[in-house]
Amino acid sequence: MDRRDVASNRGRSSARGAGRRQGWRGRGEDRGRPSSTQPASSAASSSPAAAAAATARVSDAPPIVGTCPDMCPEAERTQRERLRDLAVFERVGSDPRRTSASLAVKKFCRTISSTSVQSSDIRPLPVLRETMDYLLHLLNSSEYPFEIVHDFIFDRTRSVRQDLSMQNLVNEQAVHIYEDVIKFHILSHQKLSRSCQDSDASSMCYLNTEQLMKCLVSLFEMYHTINKSNYHSNKEAEYYSFYVLLHLGCKIPKMADSLSLWYSHLATSIVRSKEMIFARTILRCYHLGNFKLFFCMIADEATDLQLCLVEPFLNEVRARALLYFNHSGYKLQHHPLTHLSEILMIEEMELEALCRICGLEIRESGDTKVFAPKQTSFILPTSISRTSGIHISRGD
Repeated sequence: MDRRDVASNRGRSSARGAGRRQGWRGRGEDRGRPSSTQPASSAASSSPAAAAAATARVSDAPPIVGTCPDMCPEAERTQRERLRDLAVFERVGSDPRRTSASLAVKKFCRTISSTSVQSSDIRPLPVLRETMDYLLHLLNSSEYPFEIVHDFIFDRTRSVRQDLSMQNLVNEQAVHIYEDVIKFHILSHQKLSRSCQDSDASSMCYLNTEQLMKCLVSLFEMYHTINKSNYHSNKEAEYYSFYVLLHLGCKIPKMADSLSLWYSHLATSIVRSKEMIFARTILRCYHLGNFKLFFCMIADEATDLQLCLVEPFLNEVRARALLYFNHSGYKLQHHPLTHLSEILMIEEMELEALCRICGLEIRESGDTKVFAPKQTSFILPTSISRTSGIHISRGD
């Protein structure tokens, strides 16, 4: 795959060109509120009453109702065919100049305003649902490297969110779409973290986490709105727990409030839910160094998506556990790797590699590999290779 193929996934050039062609004015990502097109000189000369009236007319304008029947508007498909701006997933027979309604997906446009966009450019809710299902199906593609798959879905899900916002859609179906977008970002969080040593993957990981946080904030606002109609998503507690788990490592952009204050704004049913109790306990164990409870709870209670969020920090906790084992006990009281691998829920071969990264000397004692405590060569590495997850040894 050449650089043109990779670049075509990033969704920039044609979106900007389309913005200039249609005269769209941006108000930032995912903003769908109408923006005034009044020239600055005219606005300055108008009276405050006239300006207020104009603002009221814009804000009172009904939201756009999308009528686009396809995953990508026909006009955009035609333009992108002409510009050879088709991602590898959108091409008919690998031809960069040909696509179809069943392959092309609308790109994210950074500069857009609902005062000028046509309803035929916006996808209605059923089409957005169809688009989201198609993108999630692509997530399992093994034909291309995951970074290529992620880059494509990353851009197209932003476009899905943008169309939802343009139409002011806040209902049960919109919530489910947002939950699926967050699911994509969490699965990407896990997969990108496994290859985070690469600079490109590291950048993708940061941007993915940034969008994940934005999606969670938007979803929480949607939960708050639809709860007034006595509708509650059955995934609500789990998705609130994701925000707590993202505080592991403290490497995320936080909301304005502290976690304790954030908890106080949540419904009691959410705070007392098993998903939230799990997340809060995991975070507490992480900071207190209670690695035994940390791993036991993950093995027993973590949902698949919760495990995806926690996985990048597992080897960090294991390294801190090795620090404890190295400082405890007597020099002649060796620690068998077989026993430690069960406690830390990691394969023995992977644990041995982690011990060597930490500077521990591994010896053989009969048929078992061990390390002696009190080794002065131990170091707590600042960068640790990612793990393949939780390994649970099961007896016969």
